[in-house]
Amino acid sequence: MVSVRARGWTALAVPPLAWFGFEQGLSALLHARCDLAGWGLAWGTVSLAVCALAASLARPLARRGGDLLAGAWLARLALVLAGIFALAIAFQTLAILLLPACVG
Repeated sequence: MVSVRARGWTALAVPPLAWFGFEQGLSALLHARCDLAGWGLAWGTVSLAVCALAASLARPLARRGGDLLAGAWLARLALVLAGIFALAIAFQTLAILLLPACVG
């Protein structure tokens, strides 16, 4: 059984790591072979799913109160960060659809 505090910290750390992995992995892929830009859509979808998983870890903890107030605050912060990083990943995934990868 994972402790409440560990779940909160995990939910807080996972979305920035998902975004960083998406950003760096997609950059490396497009620098190596720009014709594989379609993989970025799948990569973005998986990264969004990871952010949703982090939010689902934090959601039950955000509703608690009492002696777990610090854990609830951490979970609410994790929910906000999951939303912000999911939005960043969604915009970057949308950019893959709008901008051609092999220009120049």
